[in-house]
Amino acid sequence: MTGPVRSPEGIGIVVVNYGDPALLEQNLATLTRAVPGLRTVVVDNYSSPAARDAVTRLADAERWDLLLPDDNLGFGAGMNLGVARAIGLGVEQVLLLNPDASLTPEALDVLSHRCAEQPMTMLAPRIERPDGSLWFDGVDLYLHDGTIRSRRRREDHPGAAVAPWLSGACLMLSVELWARTGGFHDAYFLYWEDVDLSHRVVAVGGSLAVVEEATAVHDEGGTHDRSDAASARAKSTTYYYFNIRNRLLYAAEHLPPAEVRAWRRSTIPVAWSVLLQGGRRQFLSTRSPLRAGVRGVVDGLRLSKAAARGR
Repeated sequence: MTGPVRSPEGIGIVVVNYGDPALLEQNLATLTRAVPGLRTVVVDNYSSPAARDAVTRLADAERWDLLLPDDNLGFGAGMNLGVARAIGLGVEQVLLLNPDASLTPEALDVLSHRCAEQPMTMLAPRIERPDGSLWFDGVDLYLHDGTIRSRRRREDHPGAAVAPWLSGACLMLSVELWARTGGFHDAYFLYWEDVDLSHRVVAVGGSLAVVEEATAVHDEGGTHDRSDAASARAKSTTYYYFNIRNRLLYAAEHLPPAEVRAWRRSTIPVAWSVLLQGGRRQFLSTRSPLRAGVRGVVDGLRLSKAAARGR
């Protein structure tokens, strides 16, 4: 589909930034310059005075609506703040976009049309890496142990109970659906909040869909400092900690007691598999990943038990 984006003034783009205004200029500004009239809200989670000054100058130049929390609210809470502002500006649809993700006007138009046709469906585009390889086209959460695999691997696990979910790198949904779900759960801070939101979309009678005709590009890891890594493959300690921690929080929030206990029993092997996503070489020069993993396990079990008691 080509041509101008439908009703750009009815579309709100919300981006939560942390410490990298260059990504905003590279990705977000390219889109908003190409599509005048979009309601664009940037939430700058505080990282440093220099980064905040740079984001402020860029937002002024691009005429974005800028929100400046005094602290780092995390991804979910930052998105909730930004979407509330976008809704206040009168939008009917919201595009939730990572700073390190880019979308063409044509892809935005495809998503907007589909959102108008299916307002109770949360949408994600097919997402590629900068080299053109596939990064996301649907992911499954396996409910027996809390592992995550691409939906393309379902044939390898026949009969397994799975819950599909959509990546928070790029999501589009109607304001109506957003209001019914209540937005992101603040407790996750970072990672797994998109798994949780996908669950709640389905719980309120909505559905999830990957729109293959629309493609985004995601430079994974662009928003995280990996200076402590022994190799380019290593991920941040933030990634390790919250992925391990929030898996257990999700179980306690949404699963029956028997499945929660099963997820707890598999905590150590799953945590180790998360750490190994960064490769074994990282452990040769630093213990930071291991410490992050241990903290994630301890805090995740604590939060899981507290959430289960609250239910």
